[in-house]
Amino acid sequence: MPDIDTALRFSKFAIVVNIALAAAKIAAGVLGNSYVLIADGVESAADVFSSLVVWSGLRFSVRPADANHPFGHGKAESVASIIVSLVLLGAALLLALQSFREIGAPQPRTPEPFTLLVLLAVIVIKETLYRFAWKTGDSLRSTALKGDAWHHRSDALTSAAAFLGIAIALLGGPRFASADAWAALVACGVIAWNGLRLLRTALDEVMDAAVAPEITAAVRKIAGDVEGVQAIDKCRIRKSGIHLALDIHVVVDGEWSVRRGHALAHLVKDRLLASSHRINDVTVHIEPHEPDRR
Repeated sequence: MPDIDTALRFSKFAIVVNIALAAAKIAAGVLGNSYVLIADGVESAADVFSSLVVWSGLRFSVRPADANHPFGHGKAESVASIIVSLVLLGAALLLALQSFREIGAPQPRTPEPFTLLVLLAVIVIKETLYRFAWKTGDSLRSTALKGDAWHHRSDALTSAAAFLGIAIALLGGPRFASADAWAALVACGVIAWNGLRLLRTALDEVMDAAVAPEITAAVRKIAGDVEGVQAIDKCRIRKSGIHLALDIHVVVDGEWSVRRGHALAHLVKDRLLASSHRINDVTVHIEPHEPDRR
C-alpha cells in the first residue's frame, strides 16, 4: 500500500515532468505553427503550480499536533484540494474562452505534422501520471492527490483534443483549422465537471461531513468485537487529511468499576488505531448498560 512518502516523491516527480512537457509543447507549437499546442503548453505550466500545492499540502498535513493545532494539521490537505479544484475550474474556463476565439478566427496556416507525434507522447505520459496519482490518492484517501490526478487527465484530454483537431486540419486543410477548438470545448466540459466534483468533496471534508457508510460500519464492527463491549451507541467519524478521527460511545455493563471501564476504553482505542483505516485519533466514551428492572 502506498504511503505518504510515496505520494510526496510522486508529486515532486510530477513537477519535473510538467516543467519538461510545458517547455516541449511550447517549443513544438512555435516551430510547428500550432497555437493550440502553445496554449496546451501554458496549461501544463499551470499544472506545475497544482503539483506544488499538492506537495506542500501533503507535507504540511502530516505534521504532528502542536500547541496551536492540537488536532493536527490534516485540514491542510483539504485546503490544498480546494485550491487544486479551483485551478481546474479556472483552466477549463480559460481554455473554453480561447476555444471560442479560435472558432471565430481560425489560423490561416495548418500545423506541421510532427506536432501530432509530440501530442501523442504527451497523452501517453499524462494518462500514465493520472493512473498512478489516482491509485495512490485513492489508497491514501487523499482528495488533493486525486485532484492533481485529474489535472494530469485534463492535460491528456486537452492534448487529445488538440491531436484530433490538428489531424482534421491536416487532412481537410485551412477550412478545418478550428476543428481542434471544437474538440477542446468538449474536453473543457469534462474538466469543469470533475473540478466541481472534487471541489464538493474537499468542501465536505472542511465541513467535517460524514464519511462513507461502509467505513462507519467497519469501525463499529471493530469496536463491537472487543470483549466486554455490549453495543455501540454513537459513532462520529471525520476525515482529517489522509487520516480519520472519531468519537465513539460504547455500552458496557453498568456495574463495572471506573477502572475496568477505563481499561476497556483503551483496548477499543488500540484496536481502532491498529486497524487498516488510517485512524490517528480516537475518543472513547463509556456508556453504562442498565438492565430493565421492571
